Amino acid sequence: MKGFRRIVVTYMLLMLVALIALVNMFNGIDLKSVDLGDVSDKELEIYKDLWGRFQDSVSVNQAQILKIIIIFWAAVFVIGLLLLVLIYLMELKPIGEMESFANEIAKGNLDVPLPVHKNKLFINLVESFDIMRLELKAAKEREAASERAKRELVGELSHDIKTPVATIQATCEVLELKYGNKLKESDDEEVSNLLDKIGTISTKAETINALVNNMFKATLEDSEEIRFNVLERDSKDIEVYFKNLVDYGNIILDNHIPECLLYYDSMRMEQVIDNIIGNSYKYAHTDIHVSFEEVSGFGDTGDKYIKIKVKDSGPGVLDDELPLIIEKFYRGKGTDEKSGYGLGMYLANWYMTKQGGGMEYYNDDGFVVELFVKKV
Repeated sequence: MKGFRRIVVTYMLLMLVALIALVNMFNGIDLKSVDLGDVSDKELEIYKDLWGRFQDSVSVNQAQILKIIIIFWAAVFVIGLLLLVLIYLMELKPIGEMESFANEIAKGNLDVPLPVHKNKLFINLVESFDIMRLELKAAKEREAASERAKRELVGELSHDIKTPVATIQATCEVLELKYGNKLKESDDEEVSNLLDKIGTISTKAETINALVNNMFKATLEDSEEIRFNVLERDSKDIEVYFKNLVDYGNIILDNHIPECLLYYDSMRMEQVIDNIIGNSYKYAHTDIHVSFEEVSGFGDTGDKYIKIKVKDSGPGVLDDELPLIIEKFYRGKGTDEKSGYGLGMYLANWYMTKQGGGMEYYNDDGFVVELFVKKV
């Protein structure tokens, strides 16, 4: 506390001035001889002898008195400092701690406890302040958990809605192609009306997809605290995820996944696969080959993984864009006519990392993505 420091400095200066004044005043005492008038030589000798002895005695007594004065001053100085320290510890320090505590609370730092002293004057106040801190911290944690849960729910629902919407859009494309050919063969009004309805459904599905993307984008910008439930799961379930993607063109499984237990979150893994296959279907328009292989030492670890290789035969990604495609909201050149917000590869990479695995990607007569899922 600045005020207390000023008091201590002022006290020390005053005591130093008092010591200097006492010493100067004491040294200013001067014993002078008096005029004795006409005296005999014998009487003068006796007087000089007595005066010399008296001066010697006074000098010794002056030294002793000066020593006593300095000791007394030192005792008063030390006692004064001790009293100031006692006042600081008993009264001023708790006030300073409460001031510092209040500043930390104002900054939002609720993890700093307020020390409890045995001073009866402040102990109840200190306990009340600390209880207030704990209640504020608990309320803040509950609020943060509630807000995080809401954003996670919105993020999960937003992304999960995209799959059925994509299915609706793919179905509309198939129906438009089918009935469009029929309309060319015969000018049937009923087929024409049906095509109009299919077009309306497709337009509405695109609107829903855009709204969901906007909501998911806003949620992802605010929070990335999405829960992951990574457990030991059957590897065969991953193969089923690929087989269920019937609306993404021709997906060819070159071999079967080795039977084993893997660490992954089933929902997140399904979303990763949907994103990877969906991107290939959207941009490559070719057959998609999927193969499985057991590998060791992915990254810097010696653990074993199942590598899932997804390959299309499309044009691939420009070399200067390859490092950027896993960045949030990044979209490459020539993608303006395609719907999306540049989140598919970003989420796939993030989800795989959070599950204890990883992802690699490159061009090889098409675009290749390799997913690494950790074995039990």
